Amino acid sequence: MIPPRTKQFLAALLLAAVLLLPQGTLSAPSRTEVYGIVMTDDAKQLYMREKMQAFYRGTAETAPLTLPAGWTAEHEALGGVPVDCYMPARASHPRVLLQLHGGGYIMRLGDVHRALALRLGVLMGASAVYCVDYRIAPAHLYPAALEDAVRVYRALLARGTRAEDIVLVGDSAGGNLALALALDLRAHDLPQPGVIALASPWATMEHRAGTSRTTNADADCVLGRGTPLYLLLQTGDYSGGAFARNDPRLSPLYADLRGLPPLLIQTGGSEVFRTEDEELAARAAACGVPVTLTVYPGMPHDFALIFPELADSSASLQEIADFVEKYMKEERPRSLLRGEDDAMPESDVPHE
Repeated sequence: MIPPRTKQFLAALLLAAVLLLPQGTLSAPSRTEVYGIVMTDDAKQLYMREKMQAFYRGTAETAPLTLPAGWTAEHEALGGVPVDCYMPARASHPRVLLQLHGGGYIMRLGDVHRALALRLGVLMGASAVYCVDYRIAPAHLYPAALEDAVRVYRALLARGTRAEDIVLVGDSAGGNLALALALDLRAHDLPQPGVIALASPWATMEHRAGTSRTTNADADCVLGRGTPLYLLLQTGDYSGGAFARNDPRLSPLYADLRGLPPLLIQTGGSEVFRTEDEELAARAAACGVPVTLTVYPGMPHDFALIFPELADSSASLQEIADFVEKYMKEERPRSLLRGEDDAMPESDVPHE
């Protein structure tokens, strides 16, 4: 069980991160431009640490979520799972972004993750952005979140979305869940998404000494030593003791990754997950998966989510958009009005 106090601190962290959302509407920068605050290394480290301290003190203010110009929001149930859907009036691609949010498997979907997904959707010219509000622990342990993710994915296929048009993204625990989803799809002979992009993925439930879990413990201002989240990494048990921490169902670092689509892994140079993210990339490459690993020097865990105003965060989102562009060149028209695509016949949708 997750201690109530730890759960409250996590809630404070992610809710407070809304303070960092940009004001006004979002627009797509050109492929050659990266926006954001640029600082010297020392100044940036001080800035991020002071921001996190404000979060933990509960003194950060919040800002409302602002939709990009021309986008609309709908709240619906896909496969019986609550999902926030965002659509532009006109899209340049048939791509669909499917987000599985982070938060240690104990946080519900919040505006900070919605804003991140929208920024990516704008950059990619997506025709729709889906943010999944999956069930969370401790009330719902493994495999509840995975079951919800599978239901949403199947529902997208049933409504006519092509698997190859899906961009599956996940940060932290959401990265863990995205990999679990891809492995479940493979096990049931369902088509894989076009690409998977992971930010600071939680690749293993093990807390291994001698890895960045300990060597970066003092450097990671988000998840490191001295934060209320560090204890969760050492003692949290998402399966309620049903599986060993290194079981591939909980720790995709140890899974057979063959057959997965192109995979982008972003990690911070100072974050506690750096070692396992590097190992995950190596394992994916050994399994024949086209994989790109990018280590952002000096950055802590999930930096693009927590510090979106920094140039490093803007660069990481642009890298995801460029990765999508590289691997998802479609043949269909690049200007789509909502409703122009015909739905896939029900008989063409794979089932168990």
